[in-house]
Amino acid sequence: MSLLNLLPHRVSQRLTALYFTVSSFSLQRRPKTTQTNAMATMTVTKIPALKDNFMYLVMCNATRQAAVVDPVEPDRVLEVVQEQNCKLNKLLTTHHHWDHAGGNDGLYQRFRQNPEWGELHVFGGEDERITRLTHPVKQDDTFEIGNLRVRCLSTPCHTKSHICYYVESDQERAVFTGDTLFLAGCGRFFEGTPDQMYEALIGKLSALPDDTQVYCGHEYALQNLRFGNTIEPDNEDIRVMLEKAQTADLEGRRALVPSTIGLEKRINVFMRVHEPIFTTIYATSDPIKIMEQLRSAKDKF
Repeated sequence: MSLLNLLPHRVSQRLTALYFTVSSFSLQRRPKTTQTNAMATMTVTKIPALKDNFMYLVMCNATRQAAVVDPVEPDRVLEVVQEQNCKLNKLLTTHHHWDHAGGNDGLYQRFRQNPEWGELHVFGGEDERITRLTHPVKQDDTFEIGNLRVRCLSTPCHTKSHICYYVESDQERAVFTGDTLFLAGCGRFFEGTPDQMYEALIGKLSALPDDTQVYCGHEYALQNLRFGNTIEPDNEDIRVMLEKAQTADLEGRRALVPSTIGLEKRINVFMRVHEPIFTTIYATSDPIKIMEQLRSAKDKF
C-alpha cells in the first residue's frame, strides 16, 4: 500500500480495485447475510462486502431516513434499502481507499438514473481523492439522519482525511470508525504519525461514552486478538474475546462486531498505552512511543 501512495491517484485506485476484485472473487458466489441491530431509535445493518469489508446502513426508526457508510458494493446496498423500506439520502465516506469509497460513483449514478429517489449527499473529509464528494466535513461538523445526530471526528493517520462518524440519539450511540479503530486493533499509519493515531484513539474515540457501539470497516478480530494476547497474556478480557473469535462465524462475518468503546478500552492494546504493563514492555512511559512500537510489532505479526 505504501508503494501505491507514490503513484497517481487514478492509477493506484485502479490497481487497488483490481486487487480486491480478484482476492474476493471466491466470496462473490456465497450468500451475503446481513446482520441487523434494531434499537429503540436507530437500526444499524451490517452488510459484508468484498473479502472482509463491512458496509453499514444506518436508519432513523422514527422517520425511516437512512445513510450508508462506505458502500463499496452499491447494488447490494440498494437491495438492503429496498428490503428495509427506508429512504436513503446520505453517503458517509470514512476515507478515500477504493474498498471504502470505490462505490461512491456507482451509487451516485444510480441516483441520477432514478431522480424520484431525490438527491444523494456524499459526506467525507476534504480530499480530492474521494469520488463524488458533495459535503466536505471536518472535526465537530454535524448533520442529521432523520432524528439522529451525527458528529464528525477527524482522525487522520491511516489516511490524512479519515473521518469517523459518531451517531447518537437521547437513548443510543454508535460510532463508525472505518480503518482507524478495529475490534481489538487499529489501522496502519499509511499517511500519518503515531501521535495522530494516539489523538484519534485516546483523545477522541476513548472520550466517547463507554456504551457507544463501535462499527469498524473490516473483520480483523481474530488476528488482532491473537496479537493482543501476545502483548498482554494475562489480560482475561482479551483471552475471553479470543476464545469467542476462534469459535465465531467470522467467515460469514456475523459475530463480534459491533464492539463498544468500553470493551475496546479493555481488549485493545492500542487503546491501553497508558497501562503500566506497557512501560515495562517497551522501557518508556511515553504513550506515543508505545503506540509507535505497538504498531511496528503488529505490522510484523
